Amino acid sequence: MEDYIEMIYRTNKENIKITELASLLNIKASSVSKMIEKLKDLNLVEKEKYGLIYLTKQGKDLGSYLLKRHNILCKFFNIINKQDDLYLVEQIEHFFDKNTINNIENFLKNMEVKND
Repeated sequence: MEDYIEMIYRTNKENIKITELASLLNIKASSVSKMIEKLKDLNLVEKEKYGLIYLTKQGKDLGSYLLKRHNILCKFFNIINKQDDLYLVEQIEHFFDKNTINNIENFLKNMEVKND
């Protein structure tokens, strides 16, 4: 579920078609359609029949957080592993709570201050 919201938000578009989202996530359009219905029930997206998908205010807020979380973890693992670990981030990002993400973000900011 989070991957869908993050990807819709990441495109930085007002709306997106199911087929485009399926292509970006590398999954079948039918799977996207099913998940969009679940996200609609959670008030995270609005959907026109056979049309476009829009993030609600709640969906945009969640998407913003999910992208922030993703970027913080990418930066963190890039520093500690000395390489881009996108696969690792994609595997584990869903298990971090907001408090841990905030602590990692603060840790990274403190490292930047010490390195200046």
